[in-house]
Amino acid sequence: MDKLIKKLKSKEFKAALKSYLRAVLASAITMGIALATDMAPEYAILIGSIAGPAAKWADKAEKEFGLK
Repeated sequence: MDKLIKKLKSKEFKAALKSYLRAVLASAITMGIALATDMAPEYAILIGSIAGPAAKWADKAEKEFGLK
């Protein structure tokens, strides 16, 4: 149990969780825009395919928990 708690408090875990939550937020915003504007599915996919990598690029935490 102590190992799990130590892992959850680690800097790498916090950075990974923050990155995951940022990706979920980007997905939610894309979905919200598509639903609010009654957009055609192909345009919503296009927006999502641009917003997802843009959110990952903007996330500086990716270097903290990736391959070392």
